[in-house]
Amino acid sequence: MGTHKVRKSLKSSAPTLKYEKDLWESGVRYIAGIDEVGKGSWAGPLTVVAAVVPQDSRIYKVRDSKLLKEPEREFLFPKVSEWCITWAVGHASSYECDDLGMSESQKLAAKRAIESLSVKPEHYLIDGKWDFVGHTVGVNKVTKIIKGDTKCLSIASASVLAKVVRDRIMRDHDLQYPLYKFADNKGYPSPQHIEALHAHGPCNIHRKSWAFMDQLKSHGVSRLKRPEPQGTLFP
Repeated sequence: MGTHKVRKSLKSSAPTLKYEKDLWESGVRYIAGIDEVGKGSWAGPLTVVAAVVPQDSRIYKVRDSKLLKEPEREFLFPKVSEWCITWAVGHASSYECDDLGMSESQKLAAKRAIESLSVKPEHYLIDGKWDFVGHTVGVNKVTKIIKGDTKCLSIASASVLAKVVRDRIMRDHDLQYPLYKFADNKGYPSPQHIEALHAHGPCNIHRKSWAFMDQLKSHGVSRLKRPEPQGTLFP
C-alpha cells in the first residue's frame, strides 16, 4: 500500500485462515479460494480467480478487494501471487455473457480458472450463497461462505488477484475505446460512461443483452435477445 501500512479503518476487517485450518486438520491438503469480479459491469469480461494458499507461511494486509484502493491492490498483487502455491484466472467474454447469461458465464469462467491450476484442489471455498463450481468439482467439495471475501483469506486473496487482473484488462481497453473512460470506471455505469453511451452508442466490448441497451435505440442498435432457454453449456 502507499505507505505499506493497513489503513486504520481496515485493521479490524482482516480475513483469517479459520476455514482453511479446519480443512487442513481434517486431512485436506490443497484448498482453493474462489472469487469473481465484473458481474455488474456493463462492458468487458467476467473474471474468476482460483487461489490455493500454503499452510506453512502467512501473508498480511490482504483484505476484500472492494475495501482496498487501487494502489493498495496493485501493491498487494505481486505479494499475493508469489505467496500462493498456485493461482489461475478464467474469463467469460462480453460475447459469452450475452450468449450464455451471467450465471452460465460465471460457471464457465470458474471452470476455466480451476482447470488452469497447477495442482488439483481437494476442496473449494467460494464467496456467497450460490455454488457456481460444484458442476465441475462435485458439490461435496464446496463450502459456500456468505461474505467470504471479508472472512476467508483464500477468497480474499482470490478477490485481490481477480480485481487487479480485470482492472488491467479494462485499462488496456481504455486505450482502444477512450470515449468510455474504462480506465476510470472499469466498465461500470459511471456518469461519464453513461454519457458516452448516449453520445456514441455501445462499443464491441459492451454487453449488448443488458437493459441499458434499451435506452440506446437512437443509435440503431437493438438490445440483444439471448437464446431461450438461457445458456446451454451446463445442466
